[in-house]
Order: sequence, then structure tokens, then C-alpha cells
Amino acid sequence: MTEPLTPEVSPLPRPKGPLVIIGGAEERDGEAKILRAFIQLAGGRSAQIVVLTAATSEPIEAGETYIEVFKRLGAKTVWVVDTRDPDDANQFEAVWAIRQASGIFFTGGDQARIVERIKGTILEDAIQKRHSEGAVIAGTSAGAAIMPEVMIVRGESETSPRNDAVMLGAGMGFVSGMVVDQHFAQRGRLGRLLTALVLQPSIIGVGVDENTALIVKGDEFEVLGEGAVTIVDESELTYKSADFSGPVGAVAGWHRHSQQVATGPNQVMSVFDIKLHILAEGCRFNLKTRQPSAAE
Repeated sequence: MTEPLTPEVSPLPRPKGPLVIIGGAEERDGEAKILRAFIQLAGGRSAQIVVLTAATSEPIEAGETYIEVFKRLGAKTVWVVDTRDPDDANQFEAVWAIRQASGIFFTGGDQARIVERIKGTILEDAIQKRHSEGAVIAGTSAGAAIMPEVMIVRGESETSPRNDAVMLGAGMGFVSGMVVDQHFAQRGRLGRLLTALVLQPSIIGVGVDENTALIVKGDEFEVLGEGAVTIVDESELTYKSADFSGPVGAVAGWHRHSQQVATGPNQVMSVFDIKLHILAEGCRFNLKTRQPSAAE
């Protein structure tokens, strides 16, 4: 008598690791609440951390700083990977370090350097694989900007929303559906974040203050730190004026119920019915439902 076949059950995919998206100027002395949370998420005293210094013009100094901080906060091992060009990012030593890491940290500097030096390399493949296996990825300032699929490459601070106030580009793609701006309140960046949303509809804008972070787990994030996270949601926008002549302004998917009026370069935009949420420490936000919730 033939025994019935038992169907194979595929194991559930492991969830991606958390993201710690820091608005810059995080506390490194004393309690260092945000960096301490990163180390705890990465395993506490068993944490193996890789610091990526691609963004900074002072990689040696930045590397030494974070080695000292992460060691003080209890990490077991801290490696620094300095990539000056894509060739560095294809070296065995860099890839080997990432494969051991339980936590990966991007320093501040210039976000364009991170993409130019790491994206499309073996190192990026290793980072994405470790993230899919559960490793934590953190980034401060420029290291925060690169987290989404779409990032702000550069832009003007302390300005009204203008067509030329921001340049968008491809980020590292650790999270989708948002664009991140850092040093948000301190540098008056609401105007350029609004511009980014007008030029790239259907995503939310996330502005992170200094010494403040959002910790992303799955479809939800929680705010940690002394400042606020500003959420800008254009999903119910009814009117905008913008320059649609450029390749970025011509993004598809504009709301059918809205009106749009073309303006010239460098002119101030009009936007109607934008949603704005301000989240302090402990508040949460669901990226799928776009709903905030108060601290418990």
C-alpha cells in the first residue's frame, strides 16, 4: 500500500531587518539613546557592526569616532569599510565584513557619494542580502537620505516649494513608498520636501529632526529621540502648480481628481490639501494605511 505523499511546506521568508533612520547630529556621548537602540537591535553585546564611510570626506576620522562609540555601547566587533570608488566596493575584504555583520551603519556626508560608490556593486548585493536575512541597517544624515528607493540628491533649504528646489535620484531602496529629508527643522526643509512630493507623487515625505530617528519594522515605524518626525502626505492633494516640462516633473500617476497648472522654472508652487503629521518620541506611523498613532 502506497503511503500518501506529504506535501513540502516552504519555510516562511524571514522578515527584513529593522531600519534606523537618523536625522543627523545624533548624541554620541552620554546616553546616546539612538545609537544604543541600534546596537541593541543588532544583538547587544554580540553585535557585529560594519561602519560604511562612503559619504564622508573624512573617512578615517569618522570611522575612528564610530568605533569608539559602538564599542562603548557594547558592540562585540566593529569594522570600518571605506569605499572611495566602486572598485573598493567590489573587494573581498569589504564584502566579507558585510557578510559577518548584524548591523550596518552609513555615516553622514554627501548622499550622492554613497550611491556613486556602492550602488551596483558586489558590496551592495551583500548589504541587501544581509538586510533580507535580518541585519539592521542604520544611517545618519546622508546615510538616512539614501534609505528609500527615491532620494533627495540635493536641494535648497529655507525656501518655499519651487520647481528647482530639489533634485531627486535613485536611493539604495531599503524601504519603499517614502522620501526622507534630514536636519529637517534645524535647516528649514519643508519647502524642498513638498517639492519632492509634487515631483514624485504617491510617496510620503518624511522629515527627520536632528538627534531624532525613526525605527522601521515591517510596515510601521516608531519615533525615537529629542526632536520630531514630520510626515507630509499628498494622497488627498486637489491642486498643484508645477513645471511639467522636465523629466522628473513628468512622473506618471498623478491623481485623477486633482488639478494641475504648469509654471515656469524657479517659480513658487501652489499646493492644496496636503496632510501634515508631527510625531514626537513614541508615536508610530503605518506606511500602508498612512495613519499615525499616539505614544502608548
